[in-house]
Amino acid sequence: MNIEKIADGYQTLVLEGCDGVGKSTLAERLSTYHGFTVVHSPRTPDHLDLASRYRTLLAEPGRILFDRCFLSELVYGPLHRGRSRITWSQAIDLAESVIARSGLLVHLTAPPAVVHQRLLARDGEAIGVEEVSALITAYDRVFATLAEYTDVLTLDTTTIELPSAG
Repeated sequence: MNIEKIADGYQTLVLEGCDGVGKSTLAERLSTYHGFTVVHSPRTPDHLDLASRYRTLLAEPGRILFDRCFLSELVYGPLHRGRSRITWSQAIDLAESVIARSGLLVHLTAPPAVVHQRLLARDGEAIGVEEVSALITAYDRVFATLAEYTDVLTLDTTTIELPSAG
């Protein structure tokens, strides 16, 4: 699948998936060749309102590509803190805002062993394959729920060509 041809038709792209799946690599390429402004979303401090932060970002003009966003809170929050700081209602509202902005939700995935190896190669260390598997399963659940409300494109990054970032 050629994600770059898909990118031509959208003003907003949301790339989501667990660490090591290829979000930043793909974001860099799409930014370079398609003029997206990349918004990399690190962990938002607990005292900040996540939904408001993303509503503000989605109100900005131009082509925007999210390299991780509000959806990751639905995965990492419950797994790491026992709860999400964003509700499903807020997530669905934000997803609808992405779509209203001529956007697409892109679920990037890969087999747990592949993600584990990528993390090792990138960082010199990695979480265990079991934890990677739990993250991938959680993302699968999040995107299955969102697919009931909007279109979701799921891509296995082992089947698309991802050039090295950097």
